[in-house]
Amino acid sequence: MLILRALLMLAVLGVGAAMVLWLLTGKPRYRTWAWKIFRVSVMLVFAVLALFAIERVLAPML
Repeated sequence: MLILRALLMLAVLGVGAAMVLWLLTGKPRYRTWAWKIFRVSVMLVFAVLALFAIERVLAPML
């Protein structure tokens, strides 16, 4: 769980840094990076939540 929190913090920092760079330079490349980082982090969060849900359903059966 600690690793997931650290990865989430890195994702938030990455999105924030990319947005600041986009605001300072005006290059759309940085906004694209921020969007990609955001999408990947949301997909990973959903995958982890799905694993937790599967664990809750299957744990009583074992």
